[in-house]
Amino acid sequence: MSQFNNATIQKEANVYYDGKVTSRAVILEDGLKVTLGIMLPGVYEFGTDGPETMEILSGKLKVLLPGSEVWQEIDGAETFHVPGNSKFSLEVFTVTDYCCSYPATL
Repeated sequence: MSQFNNATIQKEANVYYDGKVTSRAVILEDGLKVTLGIMLPGVYEFGTDGPETMEILSGKLKVLLPGSEVWQEIDGAETFHVPGNSKFSLEVFTVTDYCCSYPATL
């Protein structure tokens, strides 16, 4: 899906790592929450409360998912899933555009 229809956008940004990672929350008509954001080059670690689906729309990065010792390389569009109550690491090499969904918000 390239666009969201009938959605509510929260004006206040989520800002992490001194502004190197930002996103805006979007609440869809069915109650699903997604965030749309940008990551600048850097190394980051994020924690999850519930499960998350991270859709990389563009960019070049590596991700280290919970329970894995192998970094997954991403160059362009790709999706990965992160379990709830876990942490994952990212090494971002180019400006990266992403959409993260939180299926537990339904």
